Amino acid sequence: MTVSLSRLERQLGHSFKDQELLLLALTHRSYAGRNNERLEFLGDSILNFIAAEALFERFPQAREGQLSRLRSRLVKGETLAVLARGFVLGDYLRLGSGELKSGGFRRESILADTLEALIGAIYLDAGMETARQRVLAWLETELNGLTLVDTNKDPKTRLQEFLQSRGQDLPRYEVVGAEGEPHCRTFTVECQVAQLSEKTHGQGGSRRIAEQVAAAAALIALGVENGHE
Repeated sequence: MTVSLSRLERQLGHSFKDQELLLLALTHRSYAGRNNERLEFLGDSILNFIAAEALFERFPQAREGQLSRLRSRLVKGETLAVLARGFVLGDYLRLGSGELKSGGFRRESILADTLEALIGAIYLDAGMETARQRVLAWLETELNGLTLVDTNKDPKTRLQEFLQSRGQDLPRYEVVGAEGEPHCRTFTVECQVAQLSEKTHGQGGSRRIAEQVAAAAALIALGVENGHE
């Protein structure tokens, strides 16, 4: 096992007993006939189940349609790609020469698919409970930013529309902290709303996610949402 894969395992929070599973999860179809597509299929199903289970427990009053929309936001390609970039997954991909030349290691769809393959690999390597723990740890920030109020819109949009509807100033966001190595940082963002005496805060693996968490906290502080309706 290479040092680079050891680093990836630390970032993922899982040390593989079967290193071949890890290598297979990182192998794109352009690289070899034996690739990560089957693991991706398995990981996609496991991810959807874990997300559905977490939402079912977190929102006991939610209707089926609301749960479905929330799950879609959790498991969409953009969310997975942000997580994958946090792990610098592109540096570890095994890609064919064509994909390398065309920048496949940066492509959102390839990063998201590889993360799903890694979920499948972790499940085969260590079982469902370990896979659940890893997925929930990775999605913690996104989960904390979800509410049942207008599940089609993100917290920043809902906060902006709430303030605009009352003729109030728009919120201001400021990055006040960024910890960790450049390729795996945790951002802290403050959200200032004129109607609140204190700023709200959010943390995440990207500035965008941190802003969403801070906006969700502001909605709760304003009494617009309670986070568990």
